Amino acid sequence: MLTVKKNHSAEYAPIADLTTYRALSTRSISYLDPFLFLNHHGPQIYPSANRGLPFGPHPHRGMETVTFILEGDIAHKDSSGHESVINAGGVQWMTAGRGLIHAEVSSAHFLQEGGKLEILQLWLNLPARLKMTAPFYKGLQKDAIPSLALDNGLVTVNLIAGDWDGHKAAFESLAGIHLNTIYFRPGGTLTLNIPTDQNIFFYVIKGSLRANGTTVKALNLAEFNHAGETLTITSDEDSILLFGHAKPFNEPVVAQGPFVMNTQQEIMEAYDDYRKGKFGTWQ
Repeated sequence: MLTVKKNHSAEYAPIADLTTYRALSTRSISYLDPFLFLNHHGPQIYPSANRGLPFGPHPHRGMETVTFILEGDIAHKDSSGHESVINAGGVQWMTAGRGLIHAEVSSAHFLQEGGKLEILQLWLNLPARLKMTAPFYKGLQKDAIPSLALDNGLVTVNLIAGDWDGHKAAFESLAGIHLNTIYFRPGGTLTLNIPTDQNIFFYVIKGSLRANGTTVKALNLAEFNHAGETLTITSDEDSILLFGHAKPFNEPVVAQGPFVMNTQQEIMEAYDDYRKGKFGTWQ
């Protein structure tokens, strides 16, 4: 069976008045190839007439972002012409590829009315062969994301990316990455088989889970050994898990600010291309 190598606690890293816990990277783990970065914003309650999310226009290249809206909403806009407001339960997937500018802020309604907010953003690396692919964006509301009820309804799996026993997920990963949000009710059990050549991403958003007998509490990222394929997850309380797995790229990772490339020279080129307007214009 798979065994937990280490539990890594997310670090408290607030951004202005936005409660934030950073699970990747931290002082104990830099990344889990190809999973690069995870910020967990909230949970918190915003008052009326608030400033909302602080992520105004900024560029990206060489990676993808997957944003999970648990509570509240997020208004997306990018230099490729995409705009959307995704509400609680929805997910947005953005491939930065060769470069774009985007903003992720709160909707006008949320700014005026306030309310609950909890959002996770995960950064996924792109292999060298896809670093300069065309930018892409897709945002889906909760009812457009397929789910499976397992263990007599005690476990609900939301199919974000990758195959699950022949069931098609909401998004297609260019690099073959599997992603799910999994909701457990008390007593829920889920058994999975993960190939030994893949890295597992296991972040407990809420509650507490046991992974092959090892407890992983909320705001913790579990790092797994590779000896074994079987993973049994059990819960004694209401819990939410962000789960993924993928083959590592085993390529150099050079990250600086909003860019993730393979060499420092490529980072310099990204900044130069951004200054030259090659990421598009912001209206």
